[in-house]
Amino acid sequence: MADSVLYEVSDGLATITLNRPEAMNALNVATKIALRDVVREAADDPAVRAVLLTASGERAFCVGQDLKEHIELLAKGSDVVMSTVKEHYNPIVRALTEAPKPVVCAVNGVAAGAGFGFVLAADYRVVADTASFNTSFAGVALTADSGVSWTLPRVIGPGRAADLLLFPRSIKAQEAYELGIANRVVPAAELRAEGERVARALAAGPTVAYAAIKEAVAYGFSHSLSETLDKEDELQGRAGASEDHATAVSAFVKKETPRYLGR
Repeated sequence: MADSVLYEVSDGLATITLNRPEAMNALNVATKIALRDVVREAADDPAVRAVLLTASGERAFCVGQDLKEHIELLAKGSDVVMSTVKEHYNPIVRALTEAPKPVVCAVNGVAAGAGFGFVLAADYRVVADTASFNTSFAGVALTADSGVSWTLPRVIGPGRAADLLLFPRSIKAQEAYELGIANRVVPAAELRAEGERVARALAAGPTVAYAAIKEAVAYGFSHSLSETLDKEDELQGRAGASEDHATAVSAFVKKETPRYLGR
């Protein structure tokens, strides 16, 4: 694995850390490959019950594509450069959104372009008060990728999404909270601890139910009410048959705190 992405699993929590602070955690090819592979690993590992995605340094979470490398690759042709969407960005976003476990993103600084896309692909976003967001794509004559055309309108609405995509600008943490991009904003010095607290709470929770919640919400966005009700019935059957549900009911009756095992 490239040193530009760190990966650790502890007590059911997988922590993925972008680790190119000297380059504002920009995404060169090596970083994209490493990130794709570890996100897939975390998503597929039954021992992992929650994921925390964060970054090293104070300036940036991820500023998106490494433009220095991008310029070099452009000399080989645009097809070579743009293949990164299919080979890297799409698999990363799919793994984050489809993972049968909650994904928390702790945003320490600037999140732009694909970096913003990865933030939006998470289920819960803890944001430092010094962080900011920018779609960036139109600023370099590109369209949205990394799932932003799907996630951003669903998070803030299509009208506001069109505004931020057509007229890229810096969105500070407080505005991000007001728009719904950030679930909570904390002082920068407390970000890592708060991100871990949220992620570990989810890692100790009813994993089967969380997976069903993720699937239900994603399904409901693109299906009718009738279809969504049928999906809820299907997913509730799965959650209701889980060991975690039996544990929760038993603990409720006994007035105890349930200890979930994620199955």
